[in-house]
Amino acid sequence: VCHVHRVGKTTLLAALLGCVPANERIVCVEEAPELAPQHPHVVRLTTRAPNVEGAGEVTLRDLVRQALRMRPDRLVVGEVRGAEVCELLAALNTGHQGGAGTLHANSPAEVPARLEALAALGGMARHALHSQLAAGVHVVLHVVRRDGVRGLAAVGVLERGSELVRVLPAWQDGRWGPGRQRLHELLDGAHCVGSSGGDGVEC
Repeated sequence: VCHVHRVGKTTLLAALLGCVPANERIVCVEEAPELAPQHPHVVRLTTRAPNVEGAGEVTLRDLVRQALRMRPDRLVVGEVRGAEVCELLAALNTGHQGGAGTLHANSPAEVPARLEALAALGGMARHALHSQLAAGVHVVLHVVRRDGVRGLAAVGVLERGSELVRVLPAWQDGRWGPGRQRLHELLDGAHCVGSSGGDGVEC
């Protein structure tokens, strides 16, 4: 989920996690315990600041590594801000059912570049980042706040080019985009009802 400040990304992510089957384990990694999905099997891990002597710090990157030892079905990073993106992408490419996270970005199209910058902090090369993205991340949701109302503005799907990944618009502001067919393939027979210009949409 990509977003700017205070647009309801935590609410949206929690709602999505509530749809995860009850027999799956969700491990949430956060700087502060904000996510509260309505799910019976959630493990929450939060960071810890160092003490006055500079010892005892537990970072998001530490927690993502620890979370992998808990055999999560779904690994969630409340907000991806730094080098922990390297571990998150590695986890999404090692047999887990899936995962999620939030990221500051002004639009879905900016997500790959934003992740490049964060992955560089962890020493991940650009080509490696795009390979991991192509294999482990499929959908980007963009939430906004307009005239005091928060909502979903766009859905994008990731597409691998000759070398780099880009986000292809599947739906934006009530209109379908060129990524619609790919989104349908990812949904794999699931049905959703939405609205596009007042017309019901089944996908």
